[in-house]
Amino acid sequence: MKKSSHGGDIHTFAKELKITPKKVIDFSSNINQLRPKIALDFNTLDISKYADFRYTKLKKRLAKKYEVKPTQIALFNGASSAIQAILSNVETTVTIYAPAYGEYSSHAKKVKLIDRFKNLYEEPEKDSFVIFVNPSTPDGRYYDLERLFEIWERQNNTVLIDESFLDFTPNTSSFRNSNKLYILKSLTKFYSCAGVRVGIILSSEQNIEAIEKTIPAWNISTYDENYILEALKDKSFEKRTIENLAKDKKRLFKLLKSSKYIKKIYESDANFFLLKLKKLDAKKLQKKCNKQKILIRNCENFDFLDDKHVRFAVRSKKDVKKLAKVLR
Repeated sequence: MKKSSHGGDIHTFAKELKITPKKVIDFSSNINQLRPKIALDFNTLDISKYADFRYTKLKKRLAKKYEVKPTQIALFNGASSAIQAILSNVETTVTIYAPAYGEYSSHAKKVKLIDRFKNLYEEPEKDSFVIFVNPSTPDGRYYDLERLFEIWERQNNTVLIDESFLDFTPNTSSFRNSNKLYILKSLTKFYSCAGVRVGIILSSEQNIEAIEKTIPAWNISTYDENYILEALKDKSFEKRTIENLAKDKKRLFKLLKSSKYIKKIYESDANFFLLKLKKLDAKKLQKKCNKQKILIRNCENFDFLDDKHVRFAVRSKKDVKKLAKVLR
């Protein structure tokens, strides 16, 4: 089992190139290029008082967005904190459909991997805790989970579906009111706010009540809460994002497909592409990208992938032109 690192480390990359982080063109981090309109003046935000530790207003807004009850939502200081909180109480085997986000294997006590590229319908261990990322990472594919849910029910699995990239697609959530199901959502990716730490778990009221007994009060800040409340007010943001993504994704795909360095582009429904290289490996391509101050995601540390795999996030027309200079 490989230890997977994160994309988006522009600070280390900038230091290596002896440039400022602002000059880095980050194709490694799959964050929305657009940002919601935020009308709130954070200089006038009153942080002298304790926030509502129940986060009543934010949960009500999120419940409306995700069509659940406020009592079916638990809030965390980012998705990684949610993963840690859930898995710290799991004593059974954690079955991960891999490749997947590395935080899952690092917080699980006992891990078994299923290669979803080759053995998608392999039966997990009976009574194990199952993790499936949908759309997947690092490839971005959306899966129809109907057949898998039949398998998981037969195997009496408890399931966590990571839907951190679902908002970039027209697909609907797998949420159902069940004590055997958890849905994880990260607001960082879609609302372009990696510095705002808000992760969400959706589940049954019974599960959420149990989870909230294990997490500290005020586990997200007043700034985090108010940023998300403001972002959710921007009613046209989702439409703008989907329209902009379709255009920019098509442009990037066209460039990648024309490159002599690329052997395969994996099917993606999200805002990034996983590639398999030919003629060179990920580290050599990174060296070529350095000349244009471009940071890419080397995916060799994902399970079932090798040093020929890299990921490119969807970026602007200007950034893609710079990438084109490398790939030519």
